[in-house]
Amino acid sequence: MARGLKNHVAVPMAALVLGLLFAAPVPGGIGTIGFISPAMAQPATLTKRQSDALKAYNDAVRNFEAVLTQRRAQLEAKQPLPNLPGQALYLARNAMLGAAKDLTDAVPSRIGGPNKFNIPPAYFDAANEPLLDEYVKLFALMQAPPAGAQKSETPFKDVVDLGTAIARAKGLDAGAAEAAGRISLGLFFAETNGNQNIGNARSNKYKGSFQTGTSEDANGRRKWASIKGAVAAIDPGLSLRDDKEEARAGSLDHRYNHWTAVRDALMSAHADIFPQVPAIVKTLPDPIDQMKLFELIQIVPAPTRSALGSGNLLGYRVSDPTIMRYLRNNSMFAFGQADRARTSATYREILDAMWLFHPKFEQALARFNEVKGR
Repeated sequence: MARGLKNHVAVPMAALVLGLLFAAPVPGGIGTIGFISPAMAQPATLTKRQSDALKAYNDAVRNFEAVLTQRRAQLEAKQPLPNLPGQALYLARNAMLGAAKDLTDAVPSRIGGPNKFNIPPAYFDAANEPLLDEYVKLFALMQAPPAGAQKSETPFKDVVDLGTAIARAKGLDAGAAEAAGRISLGLFFAETNGNQNIGNARSNKYKGSFQTGTSEDANGRRKWASIKGAVAAIDPGLSLRDDKEEARAGSLDHRYNHWTAVRDALMSAHADIFPQVPAIVKTLPDPIDQMKLFELIQIVPAPTRSALGSGNLLGYRVSDPTIMRYLRNNSMFAFGQADRARTSATYREILDAMWLFHPKFEQALARFNEVKGR
């Protein structure tokens, strides 16, 4: 399920991407935002490298604001949008983050304070939070679920229940199966920020609660049929719920029924890895690292499976240029010249580079504890 161009806005970014926030634009419009906060203010004396970095950063912020303003105007005027209307926003946002990193590399004293998105300050000036707020709102509008999509009243519990039941059917004990359910919820937040049945403003292929393609969904349905009997023996109630959702979905694209979308995605990409959860938990005791690893199975499955089978998961090194490109397309090693110059990375380094996913996984952990009544 390698995806050279996925929808992480890591973005989501906990909120950075697609939180379905249908709020109005920031008061006065985003055009009122100043480009340079005190943290990014021009120093008294600049070298040429510093001057170039500062100009590139200011240009990137201005361009990001212009792209946001244009898309907001198109949406409010109900004008036709270009194909993949989120791609220009995503690239402009990435350019701003990259330019900020280049500037702080050139002038380390320009690193400011924390921001509400929990983006490392070397990559983001908190004065530009309104721009990312608007970014989130625009993606929410562009990725709203289509008419006829079948939502669940218990979307988080559904993900946990399905992940847990699949893991039990794969032979895991109750404790390991609970970890699989928790990881599954992390995947839901990584893919859609916890929003069910959404579209994708950056891809015409990946849709729904787990952002799958039609072939992945069909593969998951076939695999589910092969373990449905085992699931029914373990959890008859869940099996009955599944029958009801199948009948409800009928001829609908199953990616737009939350239950079937989650079920098929987990079966397609992750169920055969669930038996390794006990070993993964031992190697990666941090639940967020566990979620990151399974998200990498979603993004770069082949090398991640190789890393799992290597006997040295965290030390396994990726150097294939195609895989590095896939990682960058999903917001790892993507921002600034130093990051983009990397030609290889170990899995420990890759996990650490997934900082834009971190807030999403924290949200998933909080929801998981709610589901479990903790």
